[in-house]
Amino acid sequence: MEIDDTTRDEVRAIIARYPETRSALLPLLHLVQSVEGSVTPDGIEFVAEQLELTPAEVASVATFYTMYKRHRTGRHHIGVCTNSLCALLGGDVVWKSLSDELGIGHDETTADGEFSIERIECQAACTHAPSVTIDWEYFDDATPASVSEVIAKLRAGEPVQSTRGPVIRDFRATEHTLAVTDDGLAGEGPSADHRMLAGLTAAKERGMALQDTAAPASSEGEN
Repeated sequence: MEIDDTTRDEVRAIIARYPETRSALLPLLHLVQSVEGSVTPDGIEFVAEQLELTPAEVASVATFYTMYKRHRTGRHHIGVCTNSLCALLGGDVVWKSLSDELGIGHDETTADGEFSIERIECQAACTHAPSVTIDWEYFDDATPASVSEVIAKLRAGEPVQSTRGPVIRDFRATEHTLAVTDDGLAGEGPSADHRMLAGLTAAKERGMALQDTAAPASSEGEN
């Protein structure tokens, strides 16, 4: 794999964050995925060399976490939650519509290299089920029509605003963010809404507060 000087500087900066170099393994896998679009054998060799690990150690991590892709990915990655709540509220219907429109199935990529799709067990966004992510950015309360509209805009090169977060870039750009963390986009787009904060709002209205459950310090000399 081709690693330019800028990426090598980022590698050194990522490793420097951690007292133990091995702890940089996850962000470095995201970084090589941002370069090649997936975690290739060359990427595994490169990460292993940087962290003084064996390729087998790196590969065992890359094959454990589903966010690391070992196959060709599209310019955009679309994940549809089909876990229980999302499925009941329409996730399965959204998935079928998306799969039929693109003509591909789980973990497959369209022939033109534009889209990869994935059935995801949970997106941690049950408040706005069914949940869809595009390049790991949220699209809440998804429907077949809303997802189809987004696909059409992405194909046309039109800007697409995520529900909570920045305008969609592409899969590799988001992977780079996951590696280096500071992309300057933390304040972009909407964040939590009234539905997501309903529990906190109700607690404040009722004057509820979190109790201190820490055990009291023992007195000197106690058994």
